[in-house]
Order: sequence, then structure tokens, then C-alpha cells
Amino acid sequence: MNFRQILTAPNQLTLLRIIFVPFIVINLVKHDFTWALALFVLAGVSDGLDGLLARTLHQQTLLGQYLDPIADKMLLSTMFLVLSIEQRALVPWKYTILVFSRDVSILLLGGVLYMIAGLRDFRPSIFGKANTFAQLGAIFFVLLQLVKPVALIDVAAKIFLRATFLFTVVSAVHYALLVQHRLHLPPAPPAAEP
Repeated sequence: MNFRQILTAPNQLTLLRIIFVPFIVINLVKHDFTWALALFVLAGVSDGLDGLLARTLHQQTLLGQYLDPIADKMLLSTMFLVLSIEQRALVPWKYTILVFSRDVSILLLGGVLYMIAGLRDFRPSIFGKANTFAQLGAIFFVLLQLVKPVALIDVAAKIFLRATFLFTVVSAVHYALLVQHRLHLPPAPPAAEP
């Protein structure tokens, strides 16, 4: 891996998203929900912005392909865990267990497939992107409800939590089918030497 990959703007934003995680958790534990929400929104914006910058500036890197989903999983899985501990009424454990189970399974499976079969293509599917969006929405509305408890926000949080449940299951099944398909593809021919 080229060290310059770390210095690209998209990868810097992704690293910033990882750095936000402990500060969001600190504010949640202190019950400073306004700051937790503000930092979470910044982290969410950085998630969309890093992909946009990577495409616009033609700075898509191998490091970014691995770092971006890891940053997403760190942010979202941590948020589900902390909110289930702190606010069980708002984020029941079944959602957190499902999110963690899927993410850990994908990371372990990805590592095993890389070591055994050299499989490196782990781009997110449309269902994976929908799952990330649902999780971001669920956490956003749960935090917003802690800042401003309103019935409509509670409804939105529940809708996004149910969407998270649905897309977590669908994306996990779709991911398993994709991996199975990619394992059965013939190996790519070696690059011709100049």
C-alpha cells in the first residue's frame, strides 16, 4: 500500500469519522445529547462526502475501499451498543445484536475469504447501502428524540429501526449470495508483462 493513499482527502475524512466515535460516546455517557447528535451528524456528513470526493477527485484507493466500511461499522455498531446500554427503551437489544452479528460475520468471512481464496472484491451492494442509510437514520432519530422528545420523532425512529432490521437481514443474505457467486467465477488472467 502506498503511504500517499492515507493523505488523500477522502481517506482523511474517513479517518476523521473514526476519530469522532469516542467523542460521540463520551457525550452520550455524559447525557450531553445535543453534542452527541451534532458530532454524529458531522460523522454522517463525512461518510457521504468522502465517497463523493473520491469519485470527483479521482482519489479512489484500495485503502479507502477497506477503510470506509470499517469506519461505518465502528461508528454505527458502537452507537447501537452504547444506546442499547444507555437507552434500552429507545434501542432494544434485538437491533443491536442483529447489527453486530451481521457486521462481525461479514468482517470474519471477508478475512477468511481473503486468506483462503484471495477474494478482495467486497464492494457494498445496494442492500448494504440501504442498510447503512437505515442505521444512520435510526441513530439520528433516536439521538434527536433524546434532544427533543416529540411523538413524530419517536415514530420516525421506530420506522428506521424496523428498516434497519429488514435491511440487515436482506443485505446479509444478499452478501452471502454475492460471495458464493464470486467464488465460482474463473480466476482473472495474470496481467501481461510489458
